[in-house]
Parts: sequence; structure tokens; C-alpha cells
Amino acid sequence: MMATVPLQHATQEGEWRLPSRGMVAMAGLITAESSIFLIFVVAYLYYLGRDVQGPTPREVLEIPYFGTVCLLSSSGFIMLAERAIEHGKIAAFRLWWGVTILLAAIFLGDTGLEWRKLIVHDHLTIHTNLFGTCFYSLVGLHASHVIVGMLMMLVTMVFALTGHLRAEHSYRVKVLALYWHFVDAVWVVVFTVVYVVGR
Repeated sequence: MMATVPLQHATQEGEWRLPSRGMVAMAGLITAESSIFLIFVVAYLYYLGRDVQGPTPREVLEIPYFGTVCLLSSSGFIMLAERAIEHGKIAAFRLWWGVTILLAAIFLGDTGLEWRKLIVHDHLTIHTNLFGTCFYSLVGLHASHVIVGMLMMLVTMVFALTGHLRAEHSYRVKVLALYWHFVDAVWVVVFTVVYVVGR
């Protein structure tokens, strides 16, 4: 006779639960945004080298090492902030969260300086040629996502500074941090396409 195991005992250890609405929503947002970025990346690569007039990427683009290091390292600091709030260390959370915001601001400042040089000195605007149109569209799309992420982090920092953010909110912080990791990962793709392959 075959032995049977009661269903409740079989599923006790590996019980399946519905994923949280926040994580599902963020996964949906990231999937949709990835599709948008993919379209812009493909357009950039498709039109690369098809200009009949300059300037070309090789003539005007400089690799933004400093801004890139700042942005990518911010993912490490936001992970430290996540860990801190999980353990209820609000002071440490504020510190690492603040460092993340600062690094994001430095990256945006570096992007602004790059654009100023390209527009004022190299006379590359969104209307100059196909390269200008694709460059400002792709890099500008990423910069807009950095700005959105920064605004969300600033709101979170306000809650942390006013005492409204506690350890029980750590899951919401994780969901927001996931967006920031996405922004950093997208920059790796944009950086490779624009400053390595496209140059």
C-alpha cells in the first residue's frame, strides 16, 4: 500500500506566497522602461555613421569616467542603506542614503558640463545632425530617469530626517532601491553604446 503525506505537511516548508504588489509594480515598470531604452539604443546604433555633416562622436565625445564611477558606486551605497534600515540603524541609513543622492547629483552635474561643452564649444545640438538627435535623446532619457530616482530618494530622505521612516518600512526602501539599480544598469548599456562602441 502506498504511503500518503498530508498536503499541509508537504507544503509547509516551501509554501508559495503571492509576490508583493510593490515588487510586481516595480518589475512591470522596469520591463516597460527597458523596452523604451532598447528602442533608443537600437535607433542610436542604426543611425551611427550615417551623417553627411559633423561633428562626429569621435570628434567631440570624451569618456565620462568620473561621472560613471560616481553613478555606479552609488549602487553600493544604496545597498548599505538598505542593510542599515533593515537593522533599524536610521542614522546609518541617512548617511548612506545621503551619499547615494550626492553621487547621483555629481553624475547629473557631470552630464550637464558635458552637454554645455558639446553645445557651446562643439556646436552639437539636437538639431545639428542624426548623431546629435540620437545622442541627446538617449543620454537625456537616462538623465531624466536619474532625476526621477533622485527626487524619490529626496522624498525618502525627508521622511528619514523627520522620523517617519523606520525598520518596518525597509521593504519599501528595497523596492525603490531596485529602481535605482535599474538606472545604474541602464547606464552601463548607454555608456558602452555611446562612448565605447559609438566612438
